[in-house]
Amino acid sequence: MQNFNQRSRIMLLHLSFWAVYFSFFFYQITYARHNQDVVLSRAFLDASLHVLIIAGIAYLNYYYFLSRFLKHKKAVRYLLEFLPPLVLAIFLHVYVKRLIYGGLESGRANFLYGERFLIQNTLSIVFIVVFIGMLRFAEDWFQLEARKKEIENEKLTAELRFLKAQINPHFLFNTLNNLYYLAFTQSPKTTEVIDKLSQMMRYMIYDSNHPKVPLNKEIEYMENYISLEKLRLDDKVPITFLVNGNPRGVMIEPFLFITFLENAFKHGVSTNADTCWVKAEITLAGKQCVYSVSNSRLPQKATEDEKSGIGLHNLRRRLQLGYPDRHELSVRDEADAYSVQLTLRLT
Repeated sequence: MQNFNQRSRIMLLHLSFWAVYFSFFFYQITYARHNQDVVLSRAFLDASLHVLIIAGIAYLNYYYFLSRFLKHKKAVRYLLEFLPPLVLAIFLHVYVKRLIYGGLESGRANFLYGERFLIQNTLSIVFIVVFIGMLRFAEDWFQLEARKKEIENEKLTAELRFLKAQINPHFLFNTLNNLYYLAFTQSPKTTEVIDKLSQMMRYMIYDSNHPKVPLNKEIEYMENYISLEKLRLDDKVPITFLVNGNPRGVMIEPFLFITFLENAFKHGVSTNADTCWVKAEITLAGKQCVYSVSNSRLPQKATEDEKSGIGLHNLRRRLQLGYPDRHELSVRDEADAYSVQLTLRLT
């Protein structure tokens, strides 16, 4: 369908050019020169045959000779092949002019058989043939650019899907660790965790299988994740999650917010520390969505920092692909706290 529309636009461009050229030439040979002996029927015949002959040689070059040249890339061969039909078209064009206006006064007849007339018509034909030929090169260039853009978009889409797919194993790794801990301690909350996990898996497999998802569904997914963490921590850690504004009707890419939340619990919460806390907040204002997460800071090994950087690098790349020039990400890394704020400009 796209190729058909493109061909239609190209055809319309060519038809428009010839319509304008015909109108201009007809005006030139009738009213612009203020000839007293102008016969409109003769002028119309002249303009029609003029355009027909030039268009014929121009499109013979456009579709046949230029195609062979672009295929073989041999300029000398192209000139040798195209020169005979070009000369034939020039002489045919001159002959038709003489045939149409040959019965006029001797001054006009002398001009038709003069050298100036031959040069003038030759230059006119060559100019139009070159112009139409340049259109062929321009069209090929635009098609090449469009194809390159299409390939680039397909590549970016494939990369975005790959980055999105990487989130699922990362989430499963963290959640299974939580489930293992509860099962190991024989916690009665294990069945509740499994139920929450099944709801989240349903969202991951079915609901999030789209380029964008409703923000309220994403929030529900995050609330389930927080519920799992609360169960694991026995509600001993202060956890705050606020939503300001109405998320219904707002669409975002799935799994953008969960990475920061996972990192907050992974690096800011421990059952052995008494001063742990996590705060998350989503604020909606018009076309802007601000998501902030802050957490207490715990000592951690360098190897753990390196592992945690995988998810953050993944998220940064997704933001570059999905929200180019429409996101701002700021990070504050302090001695006792870590906070991030992501601002999205929604469309």
